[in-house]
Amino acid sequence: MTSQGDISEGDISQGDFFQGDFSYETRPVRVVFRPGAAVTATPGEAARLGRRRLLVVCGRRGERVARAVADALGDSCAGLHAEARMHVPVENADRAVAVVRAAGADGCVAVGGGSAIGLGKAIALRTGLPLIAVPSTYSGSEMTPVWGLTEHGAKRTGRDPVVQPRSVVYDPRLTLSLPVPLTVTSGVNALAHAVEALYAPDASPLVSVMAEQGVRAMAEALPRLAADPKDLDARGRALYAAWLCGTCLGAATMGLHHKLCHVLGGTFGLPHAETHTVILPYALAHNAPAVPHALAVLRRALDTDDVPGALWELSGRLGAPRSLAELGLKESDVTPAADRVAGEPYANPRPVTAEGARAVLLAAYGGGPPESTGPRFADTG
Repeated sequence: MTSQGDISEGDISQGDFFQGDFSYETRPVRVVFRPGAAVTATPGEAARLGRRRLLVVCGRRGERVARAVADALGDSCAGLHAEARMHVPVENADRAVAVVRAAGADGCVAVGGGSAIGLGKAIALRTGLPLIAVPSTYSGSEMTPVWGLTEHGAKRTGRDPVVQPRSVVYDPRLTLSLPVPLTVTSGVNALAHAVEALYAPDASPLVSVMAEQGVRAMAEALPRLAADPKDLDARGRALYAAWLCGTCLGAATMGLHHKLCHVLGGTFGLPHAETHTVILPYALAHNAPAVPHALAVLRRALDTDDVPGALWELSGRLGAPRSLAELGLKESDVTPAADRVAGEPYANPRPVTAEGARAVLLAAYGGGPPESTGPRFADTG
């Protein structure tokens, strides 16, 4: 596959997504997208899968909506388990699997954000039972075969087709109650999925198309939602964008951005969506010299010449946190976090070293405008 480093920006024509050497794998998933679908469509999706006893899982914040879904399932509901937690601690997964087995469940419905869907995936991973996802945020986890578990202060992730939800029910009305701060950070989290997919080693023309459309739709929807959180059309557009961005993540390999966030969340307990929001401009600025194709796509999507700066400005303008210090990270945590990131190899367009990871984390800790060039982001490989 031709690396992005071999392409000059002048070689990238307007709207040209074609790359002559790529692979793309699609996975079976059925999507239902309409207002009210959480209650009206979920029972039908369970019936299509031949499921008669489904455990509904959610977090405490989403229990009211999950109970409505459970009620709609009627006799097909084997119970409601409202113990999903951020980063899916392994002990929570163990308890949920025990509940599934005790209830004799033959499937699972995850209602909520990334934590609930992550718990549903953990159940699927351990039991092989099919999962139906009813997302209420823009995390995009519902469109990926990626699972994550946190144990002893470390977050492990992996890919397994068994955790990919068999049906995804998108209901824009579920997101109407999402507070504006979480709306913004959840939306930027989705943007991060598309950004990293654009420069993944397994990127493809289809991923580029979905990423550009997803980034554009989300960047247009978020300011509308900050101004009017009850705008159902904007909620629908944001959920559509999250679908596209999540699909990009499911089709491509994660890089530096996601690894930084996994370490900061699993080891240092930082909140998931907020951490993605803070890290994104700085991780992209670090990788920028090696990803001209990705930058060209993102410039079109965001209508800007400075993509990292535009993402940083968007988050700040909408009231999102801009620094790791705001999220509770200590400056003394930066070096051990960087060492952990550099100690676990993974794909990234630029070599990942402890020095490079530390530079990105220090920039994100301070929260100032990201620099696409200059000594802070000099090539450390």
